[in-house]
Amino acid sequence: MDLGISGKRAAVAASSAGLGLSSAMSLASEGVRVAICGRRSETLESAAATIRNGSGASSADVVTIAADVSSPEGAEGFVGQASAALGGIDILVANAGGPPAGTFDSTSIDDYRTALDLNLLSTVAMCRAAVPSMLDQEWGRVVAITSIGARQPIGTLMASSTARAGVTGFLKVLAGEVASSGVTVNSVLPGIHRTDRLAGLAPADLDALSADVPSGVLGNPADFGEVVAFLCSQQANFITGTAVSVDGGATRALL
Repeated sequence: MDLGISGKRAAVAASSAGLGLSSAMSLASEGVRVAICGRRSETLESAAATIRNGSGASSADVVTIAADVSSPEGAEGFVGQASAALGGIDILVANAGGPPAGTFDSTSIDDYRTALDLNLLSTVAMCRAAVPSMLDQEWGRVVAITSIGARQPIGTLMASSTARAGVTGFLKVLAGEVASSGVTVNSVLPGIHRTDRLAGLAPADLDALSADVPSGVLGNPADFGEVVAFLCSQQANFITGTAVSVDGGATRALL
C-alpha cells in the first residue's frame, strides 16, 4: 500500500535505537525525509546508516541531530533544528526514553518531576514547536510513542505510568483543537517489545516474558514502526484523538 506521504518531512525524537529507530525506518521506507536525534553521536550515525541501508534513502533524506529530548528545552530545540534542516515539519513522532522502575514507596517527588519533564513536558514542547506550521499548511501528523501503562498502569513503573497518562490527556485535547485543520494527533502504546530498554529492565531470558503476552511472542520493533507510519499516512486522515495499543493482546482493558 502506498501511504501517500513520500516527500513529507518528519522529526522523529529519540530515534537512534529501539522503537524510535524503527519508526524512522518505516517512514523513510515510504519516501519520507527524516530527522533523527540521539545523545551519542556514534550511535546516531550508526542509526542513520541503518535507515539509509534499509530504506534506500539518501544522505540528504536522513538528517542526524545530536539532541537530548529529556527536557522541554532540548525537545523544542530538536524540532527547531529538524525544521531548519528539512525546510519544515509535516510529521512529528514524539518519543523519549522511559523513567526508571519504581513503586509508590521508592518513587520520590523528584522522580516524578524528572518523569514529567521526560515524558509529558517534552511532548508538549515538541508539539508547541511543530504544530503551528502544520496548522498553517492545513496538513500534519503527530504520533506520540507512549506505553500500555497509559491505559493499564504498571505497578512497578509508577513514575512512567503517571507521566504517560498525562501525555494521553494532553494529546486528546490537542487532537480536538486541531482536527478541523487537517492535523491528526494520535499515540501508540507499545507493550513488551524486544528492545535495548527491555533488556535493561528485564531478566536475562527475555523470551520468558512472552508468557505474559497472549500472542506468545515479544513484539517486533519493525512491526511497531509500520503502525506509526500508517498513522502518518493519507489513509489515516480520519483517525485522530486515539491511542492504539500494540501489545500482542496484553492490555486487558476494554478501551
